[in-house]
Amino acid sequence: MKKILSVIFTLLLLLSCNREESLTPISGDNPPLQLAVPVGFPSLSRFVAENSPTTHGVALGEKLFHEKKFSGNNTISCASCHNQSNAFADNNIQAIGIYGRVGLRNTPSIQNMAFMEFYNWDGHIRQLEKQPLVPIITYEEMNSSILEVIGKLKADPQYPVLFRKAFGDESITSDRIYQSIAQYEYTLISANSKYDKVRRSEGETFTISEAQGYKVFKAKCASCHSTELFTDQSFRNIGFPLNPSSEEAGRARVTGVPEDYMRFRVPSLRNAAYTAPYGSFGQFPSLKAVLDYLDNGVLDAANLDPILKNNGNRIPLTEQEKQVLISFINTLSDRSFLNH
Repeated sequence: MKKILSVIFTLLLLLSCNREESLTPISGDNPPLQLAVPVGFPSLSRFVAENSPTTHGVALGEKLFHEKKFSGNNTISCASCHNQSNAFADNNIQAIGIYGRVGLRNTPSIQNMAFMEFYNWDGHIRQLEKQPLVPIITYEEMNSSILEVIGKLKADPQYPVLFRKAFGDESITSDRIYQSIAQYEYTLISANSKYDKVRRSEGETFTISEAQGYKVFKAKCASCHSTELFTDQSFRNIGFPLNPSSEEAGRARVTGVPEDYMRFRVPSLRNAAYTAPYGSFGQFPSLKAVLDYLDNGVLDAANLDPILKNNGNRIPLTEQEKQVLISFINTLSDRSFLNH
């Protein structure tokens, strides 16, 4: 019954995304934080302008991101699954929530969210401010309600003060919770990897292996992992092993279109060295395992991506190409972002 209620609440949330809702205005002595758009990055999401990060809004959002009161038994926060040292992902095959319950999918990383058009594996969230409610009400994640969360925050003497600093008065509302968390997540920009430093001519150079890997990447990976985000933000079925859960349908869970069955959002390769395991439900323990699978041949499907379909259902790679490709992907690691 709890799982059914969770699904109902999630459907209501998705329906609400179609309605225009005004965001709470920010007032008082609360300086704005300017987001630096890295060279070559796409434009900021249009929603950033509607909820521009501020000094106190971001500080509140960061505290809420680490707040375990969001879960029904006060044990799980956003940061429990989104660990900074793993590019705000984790090393679990599938997300683990309250009471050790296992979720449907692998925890996606949180980075460069201010530039994304879609969130989550199936892209069912288009506005970052709509995301926090999903884990709060989901049975396998926090198994709570926003009203319960608000009640807990009101009972904590720290929070009225923090909300006043961020929003001008002490009122604790759902919109303000969502806004502040989104403001914090908008600031999580990763663009200071070795790759970025080489590109900006900041004294770094690729090794021979990394340079060779970059050539292989541009020839065999860049069609999907394009732009400086290293994802084209499209949804594709690339023939990965299927999630055995009957609840999984990929993008088709959102659109209801059969053609979208088992299509998933192309993940960014930034900081990929720290986000294992890989795949929508952690099918692959390592980057090498992913490349071996693509080389050996993927699962056929009517909607298999044409890049694979037109190439014998595989991306052929020699062992040397795999080695240098991983060397290049490692240059996308941003140690300052990871706090390493």
